[in-house]
Amino acid sequence: MARWQGEPFAVEQLAALGGFEERNRGRKERGAPKYKESYLKIGLDPINVNKVAEAEETNEISYDDERVEDPKPGMEFATDKELLAYYKRYAKQQDFGVITQRMKRDAFGKPKYVKIGCACGGKYHPSHSNISKSRPTIKTDCKAKLNAHLDRNGVWVLTTAENTHNHSTVSPQKSKFFRIHKCLDEYSKRMFDLNDRTGIRMNKNFGALVVDAGGFENLEFQEKDCRNYIDKARHLRLGKGGGEALSDYFKRMRKMNDGFISVIDVDDELRLRNVFWADALSRAEYECFGDVITFDTTYLTNRYGMPFAPFVGVNHHGQSILLGAGLISSENTSTFVWLFQAWLECMNGQAPKAIITDQDRTMKSAIAMVFPETRHRYCLWHIMRKLPEKLGSHSQFNAGLKTDIQTTLYDSHTCEEFDAKWGELIQKYDLGDNTWLEGLYTERSFWVPAYLKDVFWAGTSTTQRSESMNAFFDGYVHSGTTLKKFVDQFDNALRKKVEVETIADFNSYNQTIPCVTPFLFEKQFQAVYTNAKFKEIQGEKIYVLPERYILDRWRKDLKRRYTLVKSSYDDLRDNADTRRKIFDDEQVGVGEVPTPQVGANVEDVVVGTQYSTVTQQAPWGNDENL
Repeated sequence: MARWQGEPFAVEQLAALGGFEERNRGRKERGAPKYKESYLKIGLDPINVNKVAEAEETNEISYDDERVEDPKPGMEFATDKELLAYYKRYAKQQDFGVITQRMKRDAFGKPKYVKIGCACGGKYHPSHSNISKSRPTIKTDCKAKLNAHLDRNGVWVLTTAENTHNHSTVSPQKSKFFRIHKCLDEYSKRMFDLNDRTGIRMNKNFGALVVDAGGFENLEFQEKDCRNYIDKARHLRLGKGGGEALSDYFKRMRKMNDGFISVIDVDDELRLRNVFWADALSRAEYECFGDVITFDTTYLTNRYGMPFAPFVGVNHHGQSILLGAGLISSENTSTFVWLFQAWLECMNGQAPKAIITDQDRTMKSAIAMVFPETRHRYCLWHIMRKLPEKLGSHSQFNAGLKTDIQTTLYDSHTCEEFDAKWGELIQKYDLGDNTWLEGLYTERSFWVPAYLKDVFWAGTSTTQRSESMNAFFDGYVHSGTTLKKFVDQFDNALRKKVEVETIADFNSYNQTIPCVTPFLFEKQFQAVYTNAKFKEIQGEKIYVLPERYILDRWRKDLKRRYTLVKSSYDDLRDNADTRRKIFDDEQVGVGEVPTPQVGANVEDVVVGTQYSTVTQQAPWGNDENL
């Protein structure tokens, strides 16, 4: 569940982040001592109230030791949950597993028919043709099942009951391993949650529970189930003062500029899971530099334990810029889908043309769902860094293999050339059985330069843009930094970033790098490109260049709309503009709009029209090819 900050709901409910609600519950059935549980409560939503009520209703269904009678047609149940609970008890008694094989709903989404059967029912259908990689299966096409429908009186009635199995059942001690019988009680869930917050590892966490239960045989779940629960239920750990700091930060940002947007995501228990925010400056910069972005969650997370997820772009100086940020509780597909959707809506539904991430399957799935038209590229640096780990044991790794891989990758100019060289490489070093290389080749369109030449990447092929943005926090974040401290230092880190860009703007407007050749094209670049990009051009051996190759995104003579957008860093920009004005007053003619050449077509270049209109005369002829 997500809420957009800016609605009346958001301002009041986000304030609840500053206070933690205490719950004191005990495990009555086992006489366990009471303890406290702290969690974030964001606010009640009618949908969530219903979900919580349903969860509590389900948890209240208890299992006793009374023998359960065999199912037969005509049996009635008040609800479908009661029906499922009955059949689960019966299945556990008879030592088999249960699955819901089919369910029909009416026009309002309410269940009206259900088919519940043995977990061994149905036939196994392999997902791929390679039988050597087939997974184990319990399917035997067992016909044991029951059918039930909701009658006109609102009662569930069994219409069919088949109790004969075509397979032997397991022992009572092993029936607990069926998925349907694995059940984490509320006491265990709360204990896992609390211990996970304090950093206790799962193996120790689970080991303590085994001792408390008197042995593995007394538990109805395995350690894997506990890990799955933590991965699913984990929410954003804000720490002491973190919620209040986050709330204060959002309030301050909204007060300073109307374009600030934040989104919060809570779970069914109303605990904070994920947060996303972007200010007006980031949204305006995206209009100019949203063609290519990088997304990387590893830097601060791995280094400092801070689950920071930035969207990073590249400005006209080649510098990294922040285009939105999130704090996430886990790195799974659903989390990334939520974050990408929040960011996309913040950017008015305009998806980037290209995105660079590390080689993460969950990110890949989320990008395909949220940005179906965006070209996705894996970070080449991350892949090449794995070479020693994956191939270092090969006898010829340092005797030609590593060099040949690099040559095949960087010296192939077409897809066909790469495919041919790759085949020769695999054959030469007998790597046909290497599954890692096989997987890389299957996904070659995501990382091989020859397959990505048709897309503009703003001069980068790695997520080091994101890492360079994250590196700005190195002086403000350390291993003991709380979220409260991180939020407090967030502005300070970005203020420095804005100052660096402002200085680069100043230098590009008011300083000129001398040309090193007599060619006219170099003077063209000198006049319009920022100093950083002009230095790159000087390093290339180019003699003639059509004007259509002069890209607007690198130009210094365009007034960009985002520089006029009010943000939390206006004090810095105002000071920089003042310094620039003083310098311009002293240096007549320096930094002014270039004068069009005689006889050239003079046209207005409009940069950004959503919030304001800024015009600039094009310096050379018709600008449609620039």
